[in-house]
Amino acid sequence: ALKLRAGDKHCLVACSKCHLKLGDTENSLKDAEASLQDDKTFSKGLYQKAETLYTMGDFEFALVFYHRGYRLRPELQEFKLGIEKCEEAIVNCIGSPSSVKLENKEGLCFISRQAESKKANQKVQIKLTKDPKWTKKQQPARNPKTERQLLGELYADKAYLEKLLKDKDLMESSTKQGIKIADLVLSGIAYLDTRSEFWQQQKPIYARVRERKLRQQRWIRDKKRTPAEVSRDIVKIMEDIDMLLTGDSPEESCKKAERMLRRIQGWSDAEVPNKNELIGNLHSRIGNAQLEMGQAEAALQSHKMDLECARQNNLPDAVSRALDNVGRVYVRIGKFQQAIDTWEEKIPMAKSSLEKTWLFHEIGRCYLELNKAEAAQNYGEKSLQSADEEGDVEWQLHATVLVAQAQVKLNDYRSAIMNFEKALEKARLIHDEAAQKAIIISLDDVSKSFIKQLEERKEKMTVYPLKGSGFGGANAQDDTSEEERGGEKSEQSSADGEDEKQKDDAGN
Repeated sequence: ALKLRAGDKHCLVACSKCHLKLGDTENSLKDAEASLQDDKTFSKGLYQKAETLYTMGDFEFALVFYHRGYRLRPELQEFKLGIEKCEEAIVNCIGSPSSVKLENKEGLCFISRQAESKKANQKVQIKLTKDPKWTKKQQPARNPKTERQLLGELYADKAYLEKLLKDKDLMESSTKQGIKIADLVLSGIAYLDTRSEFWQQQKPIYARVRERKLRQQRWIRDKKRTPAEVSRDIVKIMEDIDMLLTGDSPEESCKKAERMLRRIQGWSDAEVPNKNELIGNLHSRIGNAQLEMGQAEAALQSHKMDLECARQNNLPDAVSRALDNVGRVYVRIGKFQQAIDTWEEKIPMAKSSLEKTWLFHEIGRCYLELNKAEAAQNYGEKSLQSADEEGDVEWQLHATVLVAQAQVKLNDYRSAIMNFEKALEKARLIHDEAAQKAIIISLDDVSKSFIKQLEERKEKMTVYPLKGSGFGGANAQDDTSEEERGGEKSEQSSADGEDEKQKDDAGN
């Protein structure tokens, strides 16, 4: 970038930051100064130069540039923080200005003696720089305990390097590039000494000791808290965890719950009487946060741990809660039969009609997903009954829709239409426009299916003329002829009777 745009101040500042990260303060300072060459009021350049000077230990000069930047851009917080840390570092090095008192009782001879001592010191320094090994030996030995506190984890590295110095054969050898091992070891030790001096200036040992004492006091104070105070703190943290989860920050909620879980696990039962209940509660909250983050398998494990903890400690309410959450996770990952088994175990634990309404509805939905429409209708009707007992119109709507959907699966379109119409009335009652639109679409589809079903039944029930219908006419004719013949016989018999009567009359 600098080749394309030579002298670009933003690129120079970025380059300076990189050098500073690598510990190359000299080049970092060069780039920071170069960024200010054309524009002395460039705030980013001023800040980077101040940061570099501060890292080099030139706290006074760093303070100058922090003040310049603050005058130009007082709204930037980093300049104000830089001024504060520089002033603190200077006070740590030389003490408070009020504690320093200069006196001049001997006139100009004091100045001449100061100049002479300065020249003498320069001569000594020139001689000392010629022999770095001798310089190392003549440096005042620092207390190992103090050095350990300053270096921290790096103290072991310095001890290792000092141990290498005692190996004469190794110190006389060289690397493949021709660099002496002794020079590498001495440069490493010198670097660590420089850093320890810098950290000593930033935060001296007495300040570190004071901080450690304050930490111990806080720890002792925490240990002496009463159970009531501990309980209040726990309740506050639990509320914070819930607020983070409801505020679309599941990751922060999960981290806070995990930290709290580790703390509670380290406490005794005397400090927290309901320790096991809290542990299960935190597993439940962690599981809810993991489910919100899309980590379904991890959420399932957390809720199962909650369930196990509740069963071991005989906590029925916690068992009910855990079964509820385990079922939810099973539904999320598509294991509907496992969800049904889990929720059916929870049914006897349901305490209110509203809880039963939700539980029956969710089990019915799972059966519907498994294409078991009869079971879905059965649980839908149970959910509707519980919703009627509770008087909850919204759950009456959900349950009625579930029953109607199950009836559609069973091809009972007439009943489905009736239930969809009831659900539409409920949706209008609670002003749920989205539900109204969905129900109207479903009603239209079911009505079409019902009309088609009726047409098919009508076709099956149509009466067609029988192929042998002519035999019925012949039989009728036969019956008629027999009647006619019977009539003729009766007439003939009556005529014969009259003739015989006439003959008898005639004989008398």
